[in-house]
Amino acid sequence: MIAIVDCNSFYCSCERVFRPSLWNKPVVVLSNNDGCIIARSDEAKAIGVGMAGPYFKAKPLIEQYGVATFSSNYNLYGDMSWRVMETLRVLMGKEHVEVYSVDECFINMEKVPKAQLQEMAEKMRDTVEMWTGIKVSVGVAPTKVLSKVANRLAKKNKAATNCVLLLDSPRKIEQALQRTLVEDVWGVGGKSAEKLRRYNILTAFDLSKRDLNWGRNNLGGVVGERLLRELKGEKSRIMENPLVDKKVIATTRMFGNPVKDIKSIKEAVATYTTRAAEKLRRQHSAAKTISVFVVPKEDNFNPRFRHGPSIGSYTTLPVATSLTNELIKPAMEIVDQIFEQGRTYKKAGVMLSSIVPDNSIQGNLFETDNKKYEQRLLMSMMDNINFSMRDDILKFASSGTSRNWKMQKNFHSPRYTTRWDEICNVL
Repeated sequence: MIAIVDCNSFYCSCERVFRPSLWNKPVVVLSNNDGCIIARSDEAKAIGVGMAGPYFKAKPLIEQYGVATFSSNYNLYGDMSWRVMETLRVLMGKEHVEVYSVDECFINMEKVPKAQLQEMAEKMRDTVEMWTGIKVSVGVAPTKVLSKVANRLAKKNKAATNCVLLLDSPRKIEQALQRTLVEDVWGVGGKSAEKLRRYNILTAFDLSKRDLNWGRNNLGGVVGERLLRELKGEKSRIMENPLVDKKVIATTRMFGNPVKDIKSIKEAVATYTTRAAEKLRRQHSAAKTISVFVVPKEDNFNPRFRHGPSIGSYTTLPVATSLTNELIKPAMEIVDQIFEQGRTYKKAGVMLSSIVPDNSIQGNLFETDNKKYEQRLLMSMMDNINFSMRDDILKFASSGTSRNWKMQKNFHSPRYTTRWDEICNVL
């Protein structure tokens, strides 16, 4: 059996842990730049606040009902996520936990006796809430896809399930699949759902009755066959080890206000390059290719919002590097190439690729080992100081000082668990 543990309205729950007065009250969290609503509490859903809609459109409703509104606080959410996952690793053993996303993880329950599955699922739910303050829902079933079905139903019917649902018999699985629309099945996208409805496949149960060859021919080959196997209770998605080293590292952000001058673009790109280089060094890697892109702001009168096309370019370095200064220089040259005077820009990003282990870089015959060592030592010292002191206390001049292009965070809460000066005060 496999369980999935999913935090309930995770971002909202993180804010509520340190603001207990917000429990049972409507809460929303906004995306980068306070643009769209990306998390809602059940109470916010009940009053009609939509998901992924622009904040300005929902603002009248939010003000009418006094909905608590927060900017994204990823320092807090990332730390709280680690606490939830670590709790489950302590409880179940780290070799049985597969972190799937910031608020979800799969648990291998094969060694738990069938008679104890319900009790263990409830213990995970209660322990996570007791140790972290985060409420979770737990779905348990024979496969990953079925556990996602169980978890979804547990979350939608909290009063009846108490946030735990066990599908341990063919009858329970059949009932759960009949109550799940095909578009709500993990792995079925919007276009696939439209296609399935044309075949009169409306529920997960309808889909599970199709044979494997049909799934292979109509749902993307092997992927479709695996999906059908999972719905039929046959494991085809194994527990996976976490990806330790990333093959591509990217840092992208929306600007707080539209930007027209190249100086601001360069400051932003230099800052994003610095962030990406830090991530690169954290996994002891180096990159040989750097890409930079910008997104112009366009007049969009289409009621369905869409981003405009991005403009970008890349360069391949002579030797892979993880030194910030060696990455910023080519990034600035790319900005000079892609920037167009007179245009207004709303977003920029940096991507590092062709990543190799740092210790595999071929040496330069005309450069002493001492110089390389000193440069890496300097980067290490900067990383340590910035990590301990925070807020980029040490930075390259090309990153700027005023940074008027930074994202808006008008409703940002304190970083309670990662900053001593923002720790929660109990009166």
